[in-house]
Formats: sequence, C-alpha cells, structure tokens
Amino acid sequence: MIQVGNYNTLKVSRKTDFGFYLDDGEDGILLPKRFVPGGLQIGDEIKVFIYHDSDNRLIATTQEPKGVVGDIVSLKCVSTTEHGAFLDWGLMKDIFVAKSQQLTGMHKGGEYLVKIYIDEQTGRVAATEKIDKQISNDVLTVKEKEEVDLHVQRQTDLGYVMIINGKHTGLLHANEVYRKLYVGNKIKGYIKTIRKDNKIDLVLDKPGYERVNKEEEKILKLLEAKKGFLPYNDKTDPQIIYTVFGMSKKTFKMTIGSLYKQRKIELTDKGIKIVE
Repeated sequence: MIQVGNYNTLKVSRKTDFGFYLDDGEDGILLPKRFVPGGLQIGDEIKVFIYHDSDNRLIATTQEPKGVVGDIVSLKCVSTTEHGAFLDWGLMKDIFVAKSQQLTGMHKGGEYLVKIYIDEQTGRVAATEKIDKQISNDVLTVKEKEEVDLHVQRQTDLGYVMIINGKHTGLLHANEVYRKLYVGNKIKGYIKTIRKDNKIDLVLDKPGYERVNKEEEKILKLLEAKKGFLPYNDKTDPQIIYTVFGMSKKTFKMTIGSLYKQRKIELTDKGIKIVE
C-alpha cells in the first residue's frame, strides 16, 4: 500500500531511458533519472518519497521534503495565484495552499506555519494554515515533566502559544523564555504543569532541581578553566547567560544558589568565585 506524501521503501522493477520504475503492485512509479543514486540495479530496494507530479501522476524522488503528511512546518511562500499560494517544501514541485486554507492571505517571501495533509478531493499532498481545529487538548498524550517537541505557533502578551508533539497546545510564559523565538521555530521543551481544564504550561528547561545537578558540574569546570572566577551573577542579562552557559537565567540562579549553599562558590558583585 503506497503512502502518498510519505517515505516508502520500494523494489526496482525495470529500467528505462528516463529513470527506473518502482514496483507498486500496478504499473509502477517512476523514479526520474536525475534522482537515481549511483549503482542502483533492478531488484534493489530503495527508500523514496512519493507524491503527485504536475500531471497528477505518482512520482518518486530521493529528495527530502521539509515535512511529510501530518507534520507541522514553517515554509516560505514562493508564488501566489488567484486560487492560492505555493510554498517551498524542499522538492522540485512546490506545495499548494488553497485560499480557503489560508488565515489572512499569503504573500511571496513570507514564512507561514502550516500542516501537511492529503486533500480529500484531489488525493494530492497539500498544506493548510488552519491547524487549530486539528490540535486538541481534550485527550492528552503527555504528562508533567515529560520532554516534548514544540513548535512556535504565535506570540501573545503572556508569551508564546506552542504546538506540542503536533497534537496539543500549550503556553510558554514570557518569563520562561531566555532567547528570541519566531513563528515556526521547532525546539525541545518540557511539560511544567497540566491544569484541571487540560491547559498546559511549558518550560524550556527540565523542571525542578533535576537539571540543576547536571549544571553544577558545568559551572565548576568553567570556573576551573577561568582560574576560579567568572564575571556573571544573578544580575547578568539572560541572553548572555544562555550564550555562555547554555541555560536559562532561572536555571543559572538555581545552580549558583545550590553551589553557594554547598560552599563551593562565593557570590560577589562582579561575578562568581570558586572556593579554594
């Protein structure tokens, strides 16, 4: 059973002047010559991506799209028509977003967060901006403290609305963010809390002191490498903390606080100092 809009592993059935045909149980699917890897022979199996070409025929490619059916991705608009817009998704043929599947209208050069799906009428791979109705918190598949994949959907006064594992939505509060995020960014995060109404709060660092234990060694090693002193403390800009230590300012403060209580470092107005 061929999965359109996804990767399939198929056997090479025959060769022609313009490529190889792959066995689909029927007439075969063409893998054009330009995408054929060196050394491919009849009888070999090859992993390919399957979609429709401009003539509505199934076609195979060894190119890798920026997303498969079901994925939520950020794509750039390369052209528009009266019927919709075409987005670059990494293949020779751009993916189409009908006007009815757009929120505020797409413009050439713009970046848009879309979900890839199979259009029921045409059977072709298409994309839609209307992903809210496909995201639900009614039945959750995540739990607190779990690491999850996050997609930035939009920014609000409270922070960032994130899509969780392509299934749910949650809020990353502004005070939990220590670097600039943009719509479409894909990052790792953690489930901080799940409320009674199934609303989810997110964080970028592992909740609690579990992460602190791992970061203590990092800071101590940096101190040793810098002759026992680092010019950073709880007043240092969060972006600088992230650049130097690879952690949020909140985690940094918790970590140096823990090291101070263990009498391993001293806190000064100019920075932190290792205790001899």
